[in-house]
Amino acid sequence: MAKKNRKKKLGPKPGAEPKTKKVEYVERPFEGLPGETEIVAMREVVPAASTTLRTTEDFGGREFQLVTLLPDFLPALRREDGTVLVALQTAAHSGDASRDVAVATLMALELEPGEPLRGTGIIEPGPRLQDILDLTEAPEVTVHDDFVFWIGEEQAKDPQAAQALENANESIVPTAPVEGVTSMYWCRMGKEFVRWARPEDPEKVLDGIARLHAERSSAIDEGSRFVGAFRSCGLSIPVWELARGAEADELVGPAAAFDKRLTAAIAEDAPLTPEQRRARAGLVSRQVSLR
Repeated sequence: MAKKNRKKKLGPKPGAEPKTKKVEYVERPFEGLPGETEIVAMREVVPAASTTLRTTEDFGGREFQLVTLLPDFLPALRREDGTVLVALQTAAHSGDASRDVAVATLMALELEPGEPLRGTGIIEPGPRLQDILDLTEAPEVTVHDDFVFWIGEEQAKDPQAAQALENANESIVPTAPVEGVTSMYWCRMGKEFVRWARPEDPEKVLDGIARLHAERSSAIDEGSRFVGAFRSCGLSIPVWELARGAEADELVGPAAAFDKRLTAAIAEDAPLTPEQRRARAGLVSRQVSLR
């Protein structure tokens, strides 16, 4: 009788490193956080900004600054004065931006004053921002004209630090919030634009803009025009080109009125008309998705 060919089950070799678990991709990583659209705007369209957040008591009840960007795309650092800064715009991505920032936050809170966090290593599943943050208050974002927040005003008086900051500041695109409209940011990049992170489902945002576009009312104010949209972190960020030389404070009234019109158009649940569908088809070609 022939012997059965039994394959021996092989386990990990002695001394071998355990296999790391992969973080699952999350399309809308900041969903459920107060100020989700502000966090996405800081990650995608605002060059220099910060907001103060606090961890829950289970994670020490400690304050830190969530910021747009740090030097050399560091994930985090602790300033000489003890302030902890955690960046949204970094080079490393696990597939879940919320998990990435949570890891950097917990590691940064253990740094010594003046110490940078050079990297977070291979990120595995674990607590996300939704798990570690005190969620009772929405973040209040401060937009900065420079990167002094990297080191603090006192250290910025050092000539060497001042020169490094000056070099970094040259890359900042002039940006300002449009007051009275959540997560709408004016910027100047040769021309003037508005970029606006919307909380609704991106497909519904596109439907709403298509409804207005078909009525020739998709402009925020006179001289502006809708030029496209991009998707990031599960949200839509529509973009308008403004009249040449337009300033952020000039948009306050028109933007508030347009916000009401667009919000109402997005909320409509009637099927699109043939004209609106044609308008939507034209808008789709102007979209870009970022991961």
